[in-house]
Amino acid sequence: MSIFKANPTPETLNKMFTNTMVEHLGIECTLIGDDFIEAKMPVDRRTHQPLGLLHGGASVALAETLGSVAATCCIDMATQYCVGLEINANHIKSVRSGFVFGIAKPIHIGKKTHVWEIRITNEAKEMVCISRITMAIIDKR
Repeated sequence: MSIFKANPTPETLNKMFTNTMVEHLGIECTLIGDDFIEAKMPVDRRTHQPLGLLHGGASVALAETLGSVAATCCIDMATQYCVGLEINANHIKSVRSGFVFGIAKPIHIGKKTHVWEIRITNEAKEMVCISRITMAIIDKR
């Protein structure tokens, strides 16, 4: 049974990314399961730092995108919305080209906060970054 109330599809999430930083970075939702959302991001001129490596901020942008979207899909969007409270990331391995893949899974889904873990790997499925985001769930007025 899915934890997501919104019945998201990769296509509907990718449409949400139009005209945002997410689209600019080339982040694309690829798969949604009962308790996870996956996306990929290119490692290219848009996501490089000056040494030609994946920028840590780009990894954090992928992590925040996945955690925020996943949390949003778990709430009643007619009466609530999500905002990030805190995010952290440990950068483990560098990447120069290709794609990285992120998967967000819940650690805690509460009434007022969510905590999501996002694991980012390279094409060889090696850990590149691990991140955790805490989301505040706010009632609309």
